[in-house]
Amino acid sequence: MPYTEEEGGILNNFAKEPKMYTADEPDKAEKRNYTILGVLGFLLVGGIIAVAIFASTAS
Repeated sequence: MPYTEEEGGILNNFAKEPKMYTADEPDKAEKRNYTILGVLGFLLVGGIIAVAIFASTAS
């Protein structure tokens, strides 16, 4: 455990830091999947809003 000692003898215990890594750039298939998921998410939110508007005006 990494301990540091401050003035007056107080010990501080710090957590281990995780290993750092760099992210890889997405390939064409991953970019296509992100685009498809974005469009589906947009359509889902738009559909929910449309249903809410329709339900609030119906009666």
